[in-house]
Amino acid sequence: MKHFYIIRHGETEYNKSKRLQGRGINASLNEVGRMQARAVADALSGYPIQKVVTSSLARAVESAAPYLENNAVSIESWADLDEMSFGDFEGKPFYDVIDQLKNLQIEWGSGNTGYPVLGGESPEDVYKRASTKLIEIAEKSSENHIAVYVHGRLIRILLSGILGLGLQNMQQIEHENGAINHITWENGTFKPIRLNITDHLHHLKNAV
Repeated sequence: MKHFYIIRHGETEYNKSKRLQGRGINASLNEVGRMQARAVADALSGYPIQKVVTSSLARAVESAAPYLENNAVSIESWADLDEMSFGDFEGKPFYDVIDQLKNLQIEWGSGNTGYPVLGGESPEDVYKRASTKLIEIAEKSSENHIAVYVHGRLIRILLSGILGLGLQNMQQIEHENGAINHITWENGTFKPIRLNITDHLHHLKNAV
C-alpha cells in the first residue's frame, strides 16, 4: 500500500487579493504562504515521508522547500501536476469575471465537465493529465509515503475523480492553502483516509 499526502500550496498575493492564478501565473508565496509551508513541514514530520513531488510552478516548489531543508528525501517536479489553465481569466479579480465563473460551475455541476474555460482547459483535460501522472508515480515509485504539493482547483478535480465522486461533484472537495489530504493507493484503487487536514494551520488564522 502507498500513502499519498496531497497538499495545497501556501498563500500567494494572488490568493490574498482574490485574483485567479491558474497554470499561466507563476506566482511565489507571500509571507503567510511561507508560514503555511513551514506549518505543513512540521505536520509532515509525523509521517514517514520518503519522497516529495511537486508541480512545476514556483508556489508548489516553494511550499515543499521547508520540508526538504530538514529531510533528505528525493524530489520530482512535473508540469502534468500544474494548476488548471484558466485561460483568458488568469490574473483577473474573481469579482470581475464572477458571472463567467458561475456559468462554468453550472456547466460542470450539470455533468458537462468537458466544457473548457475560455482560452484554457476543461476539468476533463486537467483530470486526464494529473490522474495519469499520479497513477504513474504510484506504479513506478519504490517509496510508500509520498508528499505531493499541488493546487486548489487541481486538487478538487483530481480527488473528485480518483475517489469516485465524479468531476461534476468537485465542489464537494474542500481545501485551503496549506491543507493536507491523506489518501492511499492499493491494487489500483485510491481511497481517502482523511481529507482537508488543517489542524496545523489553526495558529496562523490571525495572520491570514
